[in-house]
Amino acid sequence: MNKILKEKLKEALSSVLPITLIVLALSITVTPMPVGTVALFLAGALLLIMGMAFFSLGTDMSMIPMGDGIGAQLPKTKKLAVVIGVTLLIGILITIAEPDLQVLAEQVPSIPNAVLIWTVAVGVGLFFVAAMLRTLFKVRLATLLIIFYIAVFLLSVFVPNEFVSVAFDSGGVTTGPITVPFIMALGIGLASIRGDRDAQDDSFGLVALCSIGPILAVLLLGIFYRGGDPGYTPITVPELQDTRQVAAEFVHRLPDYVREVCAALLPIILFCAIFQLVFHRFHRLQMKKIGIGFVYTFIGLAMFLTGVNVGFMPAGYFLGQQLAQSGHSWILLPLGMLIGYFLVTAEPAVHVLNKQVEAITNGGISQRAMMLSLSIGVACSVGLAMLRVLTGISIYWMVLPGYALALLLTFFSPKIFAGIAFDSGGVASGPMTTTFLLPFAMGACEALGGNVLTDAFGVVAMVAMTPLLAIQILGILYKHRRPHEEEAQTGAPAEDEDEIIVLEEGVPHA
Repeated sequence: MNKILKEKLKEALSSVLPITLIVLALSITVTPMPVGTVALFLAGALLLIMGMAFFSLGTDMSMIPMGDGIGAQLPKTKKLAVVIGVTLLIGILITIAEPDLQVLAEQVPSIPNAVLIWTVAVGVGLFFVAAMLRTLFKVRLATLLIIFYIAVFLLSVFVPNEFVSVAFDSGGVTTGPITVPFIMALGIGLASIRGDRDAQDDSFGLVALCSIGPILAVLLLGIFYRGGDPGYTPITVPELQDTRQVAAEFVHRLPDYVREVCAALLPIILFCAIFQLVFHRFHRLQMKKIGIGFVYTFIGLAMFLTGVNVGFMPAGYFLGQQLAQSGHSWILLPLGMLIGYFLVTAEPAVHVLNKQVEAITNGGISQRAMMLSLSIGVACSVGLAMLRVLTGISIYWMVLPGYALALLLTFFSPKIFAGIAFDSGGVASGPMTTTFLLPFAMGACEALGGNVLTDAFGVVAMVAMTPLLAIQILGILYKHRRPHEEEAQTGAPAEDEDEIIVLEEGVPHA
């Protein structure tokens, strides 16, 4: 166990170190930061590294095997109503548990937090059911994506502008460190029951569909809900004089995030306990390991949330504000792209997705290729988000052509890459995006005198969009680079081989 934890710590350090160095370099060159803010950021980075390590170890031991077991067990009940009911409940519970959603809800005070959270949770639950039924009944993912995204854009015409960016952001924040491991594992478990040649392809796409549900749900909320004027909660940068005050800030805020993680994980643990009592899926030793994994998950997530909220959020807001006021606001574009390139590597759910992609493709799609594609995609998306902050361009000019191109690429990229790509979009926009990039954009937008709700909000949506293009382009490159050996031998079109289900015989399973 100590060896595995050391490996996780090494992975977390390599992920967080680049963004830490970038922020420190900016703080001593372009945007001098108060010493207290720098100390908060460094302490947050330390907690972030430790939290990611424990969280990653915990999900490997608990969330993934539990999700895999539930996914494999549900279809065996032979009662579709039971499967639908359980899937709906899982979708709602894991969404309420998602910490990113809490952060987004705090930024929209015109809607009570509980109303927004439950609206998003029900949206995820309903589309989780749709995703599960798609896997069981072999419905083509691209068809559903086209139908639902057309519905999204048609519905957005009738929604106040302030709700549109928030709606698209909600689709990204709901697929974070708690949701992704569970949904991905459950999808693999569902696909394993089928056992046909397309099962691996259909194990992806659950996260993609679950990202659409919140968008539609919040758009509907924007049409029918009549609350106060839309607004946002300005971020305050604490003025701290010494290290004792820095430590006190973390100690003061830590209990809040411990309670938040308790409230988030407890329903999932209770559900898993009831599942085990009913189906007896796991033996005693497995349950002990899963229980320890949940403890590690709790510790890691509490440390992670404390680090990013207390240390990273004020630093992101301050940097964005100071860069915008520097007289060279154009620098937001290249620096935003640089930050985005490295920030995605610190998203815990990204590493979960990359490992599962490498495992299910038997090494055909490496973690390195996935990470490089995601980093390039997120860098471009943050650049586009900063362009919106600088110019006030409507989010429609970005998301309409972006999603249209992404949906068009589904007809040319291998099926498995289409599912991975749309899953990656939701995964890339996790806690780091919500607690660093969003405050970064808000600080810059406020300093430039823009409309925060229409110009700064939407950065999460942009981060969720560009990986759809990057991963599918990666799939097309793999497809054309792969020699058509089967076609040459049999004379038949090598359609399945082009889909890169398994690229090489004899590649050891990850």
